[in-house]
Amino acid sequence: MTTLSLTRARTAARPLVSLVLPAYNPGPSIEGTWRAVRDFVRVRPDPWEAVFVLDGCTDGTADRLAGLASEFPDPRLRVLSHAPNRGKGFAVRRGLLAARGAYRIFTDVDLAYSFDDIARVADELRHGAAVAIASRDHPESVVQVPASRLGYAFRRWLQSRLFGAAARRLLPVTQRDTQAGLKGMAAAVADGLLPALRCDGFGFDCELLTACARLGVPVAEVPVCVRYEGRGSTTGPGSGLRMVCELWRIRRTWPRAAAVPTAEPLAEAA
Repeated sequence: MTTLSLTRARTAARPLVSLVLPAYNPGPSIEGTWRAVRDFVRVRPDPWEAVFVLDGCTDGTADRLAGLASEFPDPRLRVLSHAPNRGKGFAVRRGLLAARGAYRIFTDVDLAYSFDDIARVADELRHGAAVAIASRDHPESVVQVPASRLGYAFRRWLQSRLFGAAARRLLPVTQRDTQAGLKGMAAAVADGLLPALRCDGFGFDCELLTACARLGVPVAEVPVCVRYEGRGSTTGPGSGLRMVCELWRIRRTWPRAAAVPTAEPLAEAA
């Protein structure tokens, strides 16, 4: 067997990893994300795929991606699209359930987390974690903040702390960072757990962690490098109030005594 054939055989034997990127009207920046993700999956020694989920985009994103896919075809990159806009939670669920990987990861389409962080979550899943989440509060996490963004970074930190405290108060979650936009799970957990989730908005992350707690699925927390650059927050006081309302809905949906038929298989899969 030639060296090339041996390399292909080893790669084919490794489980596929899926990266899901939900998007809502990202504008021209989606082109840079597409190219960066394409280059990442091409250079990986193990097989990856990327699934872009367009959540009711009305800004020409679908046309931009269609043009890129035609100019640089790559079967490892797929695009799913639906209308109207349904929210981050719906888009993430759809992408994770449509993914083909043994390990399935989702992250923000602006690539706020580096590919090193994404690979670190994948490694955690390969080592047996049922669910792995990025944690900006992990003792090994690194925060990079330029001087011009210190005020913004502090507001985001405070907002995250307040929301995390509310989530831990209302829900059976123990994680201090529930909203980091980088999480992953094994295929068995995705297929067994996601159909039971109902949050279509930003409460999806908290519902996912609540379901894991109720079903006995362990969650591993992974350190990341957080970079506060030129991005603005998509959340404000109104968004915060809506998210707290979603916490109450999750609390009612997943009561302590809830009987969930999939609990035993999911615990075994973990």
